[in-house]
Amino acid sequence: MLKRFAPLVPFALIALLGACATAPQTSEIDTAAQSVRAAVGPAKFKLSELPEESAEMQVGEFDDDHDYKLPQLADSVLERGFDLVGTPYRYGGGSVKTGFDCSGFVGFVFRKETGIELPRSTREMIKLDAPKIRRDQLAPGDIVFFNNRGRGRVSHAGIYIGDDQFIHSASRRSGGVRVDSLDDAYWRASFMEAKRILASAPSTQVIARHP
Repeated sequence: MLKRFAPLVPFALIALLGACATAPQTSEIDTAAQSVRAAVGPAKFKLSELPEESAEMQVGEFDDDHDYKLPQLADSVLERGFDLVGTPYRYGGGSVKTGFDCSGFVGFVFRKETGIELPRSTREMIKLDAPKIRRDQLAPGDIVFFNNRGRGRVSHAGIYIGDDQFIHSASRRSGGVRVDSLDDAYWRASFMEAKRILASAPSTQVIARHP
C-alpha cells in the first residue's frame, strides 16, 4: 500500500473535507484539491506487466519484480475526481449538470479520462472482468466497493486515491462528491473488495481530457 503521501495528504484532506462540510466556495475547493494533487504526485506502484487473462488473476499472482506505471491514466482519473469535489449528490445522476450518485460519478470519471465505459450500477460494476485487489494492496485508480457494514449486496462504489483515502459521491446529506477514509468505522466495516479496472487499459494509452 502506498504510504508516500503521508504526512502531506492528511493536512490537504482536512482542508478539502472542511470545505465540503460548509457549502464550500469554488476557490476553496480548488485550493484544497491542488494541495492533494501536489501531495499525491505521479501514480507509481509495483505490479506485473499486464497479464493476458487479467480477469482470472488475483493480485497475489502478480509478479512484483517489475515496475508497472500508469501515471497518465491514474493521475488523470484522480485529477478529474478532485475537480468534481463538491458536486451535489443526485440519485440516478451521471453528469456535472445533474449531480452524481456513486456509480454515476465513477462511470463519468473513467469514461472521460480513460475511455472505459463502465456499467451503470454498482451491482454490475463489481462483476467486471478485472483483477480483484485486497485492501492492503490498493493503488490509486482502483475502484472500491462497499455494502452496509458487511450486510447485503454491494451498494456503493468510489475511487481509491492513496493513503487509505477514496473519493466518491457519498449522499445528499454529506455534500455529494467528497473524500473519505477507509479507516473510518463505517467504511472499514462496509468495505467488500476492489477492482483494478485500469489494468484493462494499455499503459501507453493516451486519452484526450474532455471538459
